[in-house]
Amino acid sequence: MTTEEAPARPSLGYAWYVIGVLVLAYTFSYVDRTILTLMVAPIRESLGINDVQVSLLHGLAFAVFYTLLGIPIARYADTMNRVWIISIGIGVWSVMTALCGFARNFAQMFLARIGVGVGEAALGPCAYSIIADYFPADKLSRAMSVYTSAIYVGSGLALILGGAAIAAVPSIDFPGVGTMEPWRVVFLIVGLPGLLVIALMATVREPVRTGLAKGAKAGEGLPVAEVARFITDRRGAYGFMIFGLSAHALMWNGTTGWIPTYFIRTFGWTAPQVGLWFGIVLLIFGTGGVILGGFISSWLRAKGHSDSNLRIGILSCILVLPFGIGAPLISDPWLSMAGIAAFVLCASLPYGCAAAAFQEITPNQMRGQVTAVYFFVLNLAGIGLGPTVVAMFTENVFQDLAAVKYSIASTVALGAPLSAILLWMSLRHYRNVLAAASK
Repeated sequence: MTTEEAPARPSLGYAWYVIGVLVLAYTFSYVDRTILTLMVAPIRESLGINDVQVSLLHGLAFAVFYTLLGIPIARYADTMNRVWIISIGIGVWSVMTALCGFARNFAQMFLARIGVGVGEAALGPCAYSIIADYFPADKLSRAMSVYTSAIYVGSGLALILGGAAIAAVPSIDFPGVGTMEPWRVVFLIVGLPGLLVIALMATVREPVRTGLAKGAKAGEGLPVAEVARFITDRRGAYGFMIFGLSAHALMWNGTTGWIPTYFIRTFGWTAPQVGLWFGIVLLIFGTGGVILGGFISSWLRAKGHSDSNLRIGILSCILVLPFGIGAPLISDPWLSMAGIAAFVLCASLPYGCAAAAFQEITPNQMRGQVTAVYFFVLNLAGIGLGPTVVAMFTENVFQDLAAVKYSIASTVALGAPLSAILLWMSLRHYRNVLAAASK
């Protein structure tokens, strides 16, 4: 299937403004989904749950509907107004995050976390598709990397501000509910302000769709069977990419989800203390890493490497191994945090490039749906299974809560080599599909 480019795009200045708004939305989404990792101990105590149940709240409860609803929402993203879809999603996830603070047992918290995932399912497919319509191919990896940096900005702010809030926010008496502990109040504080982002989304114009399949019209949907056939015919590229990046996400989400608990259990740090320092690491090194990955990819592309977006993923897998395995085994907390900073920098390199890679080889009317399929596998593996893999190592293999450091190292040793192998297997197939798409 060949594609045709629309003749004109909005100015780059306005395109970067749109990136700024989408980064803000993505940042709020990551604050809302990540804040739980800093409050494992008080949530465990209040709800009477164990590590595996906490991991399910952090991962599976969010990921199942986030991934399942991503596919039907992406059908609308490929044909309808993407800005409106994002705005509705922001409203849903913000309200459901606030409702997490009212949960009185595991089941109620699980349902509220499902609601967060339902709302956030609207953002990714729509945002990727919008960005691909605002930026030409030679600037797409940088734009996607800046957008993806919100993962680390949001995660970092969640830990920094969340830790400060836990230390500063007292229990409050809420009418009709009773006493709400500080962790419950934190959910209210981080959830509701996200509604303000909806006002900013009103300033974003729905872009003209570019890269349409030849002979197709904007807003014209394609049958699911045709989308499935398109992906299946190119399974060597899509399959190895999706599963390779998913193995990387399992490693990333599994380790970062438990690093705060690792510092609390191993070194006796307080939640505000680990929130501040690990938050700074994510904010600086995560953001720097994903943007650096976009610049390296653009440099490699200018040198003639059309598969540069995937090469960044393989490079990341190689670099993370010594830091991801070694850092949690260091006995000094500050040296350990330094090693984790290096791990975060290396692990964050590929995610903006990966987003650009999928958009480059996919026609416009399929971009949302292909992104949703990618997110489906990526987030089931990363968000759904990653934290649970670490918890299962801790409770079933090492059988010691203090052994979470070995669980983190084991997860990196499992995920990084598997990801590198799968991404390496995708290179040739990706180059072939890219060459065909560019004709």
